[in-house]
Amino acid sequence: MSDVLSDPFGGRRIEVLDELSPAVAEDVRRLLSDAARVDGQQAVSEQGRLRLRGRRAGVRHLVVRDRTGELVGYGQLEDTDPVEAPAAELVVHPAERGRGHGRALGAALLRESGKRLRVWAHGGHASARHLAQTLGLYRFRELRQLRRPLAPLAELDIPEPALPPGVAVRAFRPGADDAAWLAANAEAFAHHPEQGALTQADLDDRKAEPWFDPAGFFLAERPAEGGEIIGFHWTKVHAEDRLGEVYVVGVRPSAQGGGLGAALTAVGLRHLAARGLPAAMLYVDADNTAAVTVYERLGFTTYETDLMYRTES
Repeated sequence: MSDVLSDPFGGRRIEVLDELSPAVAEDVRRLLSDAARVDGQQAVSEQGRLRLRGRRAGVRHLVVRDRTGELVGYGQLEDTDPVEAPAAELVVHPAERGRGHGRALGAALLRESGKRLRVWAHGGHASARHLAQTLGLYRFRELRQLRRPLAPLAELDIPEPALPPGVAVRAFRPGADDAAWLAANAEAFAHHPEQGALTQADLDDRKAEPWFDPAGFFLAERPAEGGEIIGFHWTKVHAEDRLGEVYVVGVRPSAQGGGLGAALTAVGLRHLAARGLPAAMLYVDADNTAAVTVYERLGFTTYETDLMYRTES
């Protein structure tokens, strides 16, 4: 599907596409890189950047061009949740801001979503708050990025993890563990609309990324009870920034409450320290008090905040 929204007064054109051509996808990536250099963080999440490749069910791309045909803005709308409103991310090229492109793009996202919309504002900048107010959106979610320094492993203030009795930890085996991990992830994050809905295609996308390293993807299991995956800690290395990430930590509900989550977090942090990385980061919802408390005890502090806005309905 392709649709074009014209704005004769702003001299812009907004194309609504189900799929980006390789050339347009590359243009969008360049726009995102230019914006990230100015803003200090990506305007579109990792999941959204992966969706630039190929056609994805429930995903639409809004491409904003000026009167000369140059790409000046991009928005992505994901409508796969059967309950929640569609979710969006958007960005305007730094050199083109202040010309109404953001407002036009936001209005187009509202139109495409049927005026039921959730929008991420990564970094929570004042300009994003102003745009949200202009569009009649209300803040309802806060996602924090936490960071802590890492030291050489021998000096790290995180001791060897104490695993619950009968639990062993091993590395992920690509292909062999995919289905079992997806099942464990869905159960551990049944309450989380983004993480809990990961599919084989989503996992394959991540395995194809240059940063993927199965040696840093830890699975916890009880070998004496059949070896079912009961928890996991997937780490990630941002090589360019020399930054480790607690990418995702999950524990099946049946294994929660015994300290496995904290132990797996320690396993991953010690692995990242052994890689010689000077710092580690992670994302956590501000209202997840239990998780925030665990991470603060491990030395993490708030580095920056992402905000999500939504329509009232």
